[in-house]
Amino acid sequence: MTIEHAIVRTKPKPWGSLDLRPWSLASTSDGPIGELWFERPGLAAPKTALLLKMLFTTEPLSIQVHPDDAFARSIGLANGKTEAWYIVSAILGARVAVGLNHPRSAAELRTAITDGSIADIVDWQPVHPGDVIFIPAGTVHAIGAGIVLVEIQQHSDATFRLFDYGRERQLHIDNAVAVATAGPRGIQMPSKRLSAARTVLTVNSYFALEQTDLAPGSVWMLDAPKETWLLAIEGHAQLGSTRLAPGEAFFLEADHAEIEVGANGLKALLAYPGPKINPAALIKRSATSASRVPHAFPSPLVPSPFETAALK
Repeated sequence: MTIEHAIVRTKPKPWGSLDLRPWSLASTSDGPIGELWFERPGLAAPKTALLLKMLFTTEPLSIQVHPDDAFARSIGLANGKTEAWYIVSAILGARVAVGLNHPRSAAELRTAITDGSIADIVDWQPVHPGDVIFIPAGTVHAIGAGIVLVEIQQHSDATFRLFDYGRERQLHIDNAVAVATAGPRGIQMPSKRLSAARTVLTVNSYFALEQTDLAPGSVWMLDAPKETWLLAIEGHAQLGSTRLAPGEAFFLEADHAEIEVGANGLKALLAYPGPKINPAALIKRSATSASRVPHAFPSPLVPSPFETAALK
């Protein structure tokens, strides 16, 4: 039985940001930070099946592709990488690439990688806050500049670069050609509203991702029979004795926790292993009574002890 306030590990990236507010107080004095990884506290914590991240882009990321489980294991990796993105914020004109604009042969894909024209044949599309993009393994993809997003993925860092905007990092042409689906993206299933409080954004063999919108002052029971991540996007809440503010996450497994929602409500993302939706993941218990004032929480820019530990 496990309920843990996740710690945050920062990942420097050349395309990252020097200002992570209001999501993090992590120092960027050593250079831009591109990713925040939410992890279980403690060195002895077992590896999780899923990895929850936030990404901050001021430049385009490399055009890349991830292997599926079979290919990953053939080269000695534990598993492949299927992922999904939730767009938190995006500047005007921000875009992502998902798949190619037209089918290509393997030879044509290799040529496009070699001469750099791959950047012109990926399928760029605009993005806006609240958009959800599912990226199955084998999908050629890229994230443009000016975006903050949440990513949920299989716990793997297996990435093959096809193009990197002159950053002189290694490309992985042979592996990329071997695993890429050299054509347009598949059809993405639409989000499904389960209730006023729960919307399934995407579900697949590896994970389910939901958006939860909890009313001010409401009280909920979060049930986590399997590995479960909860990340606050807007508003505040109390899980047991611990505050949950935007940019903070909890990990639960084989346990449950009461969520007491603050005066401004709570928008959060909920992720757990697929392929099935957990119908009992969130059960409304009651609304706070008139004599019980919802918590007034401090600013998310005041670090909690957990945040302070994560920043060291």
